[in-house]
Amino acid sequence: MERRDGFVNQRLVVVPQPLVEAALVAPVTRRLLVTDAGSFPAAEGHRRERPEGSAEAIVIVCTAGEGWVETAGQRHRVGPGTAVLLAPGTPHAYGTSDRPWTIWWCHVRGTDLADLAEVAGVDALHPVISLRGVDRVVASMDEIVTALERDQSPARLLAVSGMAWRLLTQLAVDRRLPEQGEPLERAMNYLAERIDGQITVPELASLVGISPSHLSALFRHATGGGVTAHHTALRMARARSLLDTTEQPIAEVGRAVGYADQFYFSRQFRQAHGVSPTIYRAQRKG
Repeated sequence: MERRDGFVNQRLVVVPQPLVEAALVAPVTRRLLVTDAGSFPAAEGHRRERPEGSAEAIVIVCTAGEGWVETAGQRHRVGPGTAVLLAPGTPHAYGTSDRPWTIWWCHVRGTDLADLAEVAGVDALHPVISLRGVDRVVASMDEIVTALERDQSPARLLAVSGMAWRLLTQLAVDRRLPEQGEPLERAMNYLAERIDGQITVPELASLVGISPSHLSALFRHATGGGVTAHHTALRMARARSLLDTTEQPIAEVGRAVGYADQFYFSRQFRQAHGVSPTIYRAQRKG
């Protein structure tokens, strides 16, 4: 069972229930509200069981050691560089292993939680997220805890709502984007480094060692479109940069992003932006 005397150097802050109730009917904080937050270093014996789930969503970020989380009858390993996101009402249990974990955690309520969980792609069967930038996520958690340690005034709770939005959207991004070295990440890097090149989906799939259909499915999940659409988006982003920052002729810009035919480049640019490259360049920005 969890030690009731806490953990050495732990941080723990709880927003009083009357303040929680007031914030949940106030603008903005009713959409996202952090009710509890903290960090438990080397939390030997830490364990929680909630057969009926929790009224709040629970975020756990592991930075050292190892633990586990059980949902929907399955146990998942939680190691350094991973996070857990449990939706409200999800029956669960979690705890540390023989190598006590160090975790940052927070509990969150609000009307927007369902949308954020959906975007993150987490559910009872998939509660664990591999983090692309654990330091960035920990910095967000530290910011939340530090703010709440100062006070729990309405203004502070409002500020923390913004911090929680950044935290949860970062978890969603980390869930959707590939881990370093995965086929999707290598394919994306290949396309980004060859803005002016041409490659077919089968060729790219062969380079990263998976089937064309699997690669296409990975791209659709991560970007909302296929391989070609992603490569075109990269080309158009580079074209916009060249149009905004150089005096290169339109034809030269097109060639720089892989379009030998100026007219075809212009058609593609207009399809993506609703205006021609010439009109785009003339628009005032900023």
